[in-house]
Amino acid sequence: MIRRHLLALAALLAAPALAFGQEPLKVGFIYVGPIGDHGWTYQHEQGRLAVEAAFGDRVETTYVESVSEGPDAERVLRQLAASGHGLIFTTSFGYMDATASVAKQFPDVKFEHATGYTRGDNLSTYSARFYEGRAVIGTIAARMTKSKQIGYIASFPIPEVVRGINAVALAARKIDPEITVNVVWVNTWYDPGKEADAAKALIAQGADVIMQHTDSPAALQAAELAGVFAFGQASDMHRFAPNSQLTAIVDDWSTYYVDRVQAVLDGTWESTDTWGGIEAGMVALSPYWNMDYETAVIAHDLAEDIRLGVVHPFEGPIVDRDGTERVPAGATADDGMLLGMDFFVEGVVGDLPK
Repeated sequence: MIRRHLLALAALLAAPALAFGQEPLKVGFIYVGPIGDHGWTYQHEQGRLAVEAAFGDRVETTYVESVSEGPDAERVLRQLAASGHGLIFTTSFGYMDATASVAKQFPDVKFEHATGYTRGDNLSTYSARFYEGRAVIGTIAARMTKSKQIGYIASFPIPEVVRGINAVALAARKIDPEITVNVVWVNTWYDPGKEADAAKALIAQGADVIMQHTDSPAALQAAELAGVFAFGQASDMHRFAPNSQLTAIVDDWSTYYVDRVQAVLDGTWESTDTWGGIEAGMVALSPYWNMDYETAVIAHDLAEDIRLGVVHPFEGPIVDRDGTERVPAGATADDGMLLGMDFFVEGVVGDLPK
């Protein structure tokens, strides 16, 4: 009995316990899709779990999945803020207006919005330089395609998505200037049926490598059935298409989420804008499959060069589809251009809705 009490006391002393009478910090997350076991929302959920693992009973986390962008998001956000949450992460671009509105109504609550640009005293923004990963997969795609046609399933015509398409085209056409990137818009972040149909349409048009800026593995599975190559999105989707996936861009939010929760607990949180890439650990590439060794080495070396700052995916000369030079030789697109990108570069085929 004495030994049991001593062990319990030792455990209490070893744990980062709450101060007497202190309530745990309530941290909320809202997700645009289902958690599932893949993709964008799944990776944010891994970040939430990392927060729980790091802080134990010092935090209490809540999540709401499959929240529609628009009025639904504002209602959910208001409920979380009114129920004692001190920090709330909103994890989709379309939540921006709702987050900004509710942040003004609850000035004592800290808000963090993923991929947006509206900030306030209690509202931070954060994103990842996904385009760095897309430069790598564009390079791989150029070496693997035989038809010289890369199919790209695009979600919404926002700068983040346009930037990714352009990064693929620029990288691929460095390998072979005859390659085109053929774009189909599905106007959704997550709709397996639409994603699969888009993949099938691109394949029917001649694309033999498929990539996506959507969340489900449906496009990969369509590629697997058709016997063409594809890439995972946001998480490693290899098990859904073991013969087709070449690699996947993996989003890693865990370190950021843990750091921001720690800042609230320490009383040092302040409004910031974070845009990290491969060097920051927010963007990674999953293992390379279904390609020759030389291609894997080239991809690995390019990712490392981007991490070190030796290579930038948007180095000039960059010319848009109208023939206008956007970035001259010897220069690099600055963050202002990247964040507001609203044009397609040479080699991109498909409409760009305004």
